[in-house]
Amino acid sequence: MTKPVVIVVGADKGGVGKTTVSRTLLDYFNTNNVQTRAFDTESPRGTLKRFHPEMTEIVDMTATADQMKIFDTLNSGLSVTVIDARAGLLSPALASLRDIGFLDAARSGQITFAVFHILGSSIASRDEIAETASFMTGATYFLVKNFMNDTQFFQWDESTYNSYFHRIKNATELTIPKLNEMAYEQVEVASVPFVNFVANKGRHADAANHSFVLRGYFRHWLANVWREYDRINLTDLAGAKSVTRGGEK
Repeated sequence: MTKPVVIVVGADKGGVGKTTVSRTLLDYFNTNNVQTRAFDTESPRGTLKRFHPEMTEIVDMTATADQMKIFDTLNSGLSVTVIDARAGLLSPALASLRDIGFLDAARSGQITFAVFHILGSSIASRDEIAETASFMTGATYFLVKNFMNDTQFFQWDESTYNSYFHRIKNATELTIPKLNEMAYEQVEVASVPFVNFVANKGRHADAANHSFVLRGYFRHWLANVWREYDRINLTDLAGAKSVTRGGEK
């Protein structure tokens, strides 16, 4: 039986692009033929589900019954579970995972666990890192700087940088580059996965009429994001081999 993989994408601050990163992960795994499911914790309406409705279920991660939907079904046959944690839920979610014994299972090697911590631009992210890192024993910790909306990150001096990054075992930095604003707005309106937009397809893989120029911007951006995922050997988490090239198969 394949060891289940759980990836939590979150932050304790809103507006940092958590769902955007989750969408790139789902497209990346699907393109690499990794069986994946997702949980959208923006209950009750959801955000991730709008773009990936077939593979996403909306849950309230603070509710025991919904926690059971996620963690009692890890051996369902799908390799990867992506959890898009709503704003402010990352630390409480990790605390819940500790309380139910999930983090112990990860430490003992029963489950592969990774956290994509999307950093905000304020100095408060330092405290988020310190708090989240306390849960990361046995997990793979990715610190993600998302420049997609032209975020200007604070500059830390070298001693501060070392104290918050280098002391965290297995922490890896990732960068999500800036995306053309019109391209992002168009894919939001289309409500389709990123790969569908690039391939000029609609929600059901039917032919669409998306802008050639905006698709070009998006293809270039997605290729750079996936290059970051290839760099960290993300598919190795699920025991798969990367086949991504230039944002497309």
